Amino acid sequence: MKTANLTPHISCSPDDFAKTVLMPGDPLRAKHIAETYLTDYELVNNVRGVQGYTGYFDGKRVSVMASGMGMPSMGIYSFELYNFFGVETIIRIGSAGGMHPDLKLFDIVLGQGACTNSSYFSQFGISGSFAPIADYATLRRAVDECEKRGLNYKVGNLLSSDMFYSEKGIDGTMEWAKLGVLAVEMEAAALYMNAARAGKKALAICTISDLLIGGAVTTSEERQTAFHDMMQVALTIAE
Repeated sequence: MKTANLTPHISCSPDDFAKTVLMPGDPLRAKHIAETYLTDYELVNNVRGVQGYTGYFDGKRVSVMASGMGMPSMGIYSFELYNFFGVETIIRIGSAGGMHPDLKLFDIVLGQGACTNSSYFSQFGISGSFAPIADYATLRRAVDECEKRGLNYKVGNLLSSDMFYSEKGIDGTMEWAKLGVLAVEMEAAALYMNAARAGKKALAICTISDLLIGGAVTTSEERQTAFHDMMQVALTIAE
């Protein structure tokens, strides 16, 4: 690892990152992915314990680094990767709460778009609203890979929420389901907006970790290590 100080949050050189970076929220999940799937991997960033690794998957150079929780954290790391470190594609691999009645634990949601209750968009100074969407080619490859593997998946809108604990509770979140929103998470909209602004590519692949209707939930250990289908899809489609 070659030390550099291009940003306050990532301490390495641009060539330490591959062109595609997988971004789980949890640093321990990033470590698990590197140890489980990558060969010849190297720890390239550990500022604030946000671990980033670069190695090889099936001979293809790929990086994985945590984004942290929420749009401010994803906003920082994705902005820096796109604008300072030459990264072309970021694939978020995270957990989400299922809102669609057909979704079950461990199903996959591919975020074609990301609704949000955040004011993240206001920084761009545009009157109106903006619809953050995924890169179509990356999404298409993910769909093809899910089909090939016979996985249970859906494609559609995510809700990127600024709040994990809301005064309105689950009822407030479920209002979004009226408009066909599939699942709720906390990062995709900021990632998609930063990608759009930088002229780069992004996709959020989420595994359902809990169900808003019925209350079924996975454990923290399962969320850290058991989302293998999502991880393998992301690694396979990385360019």
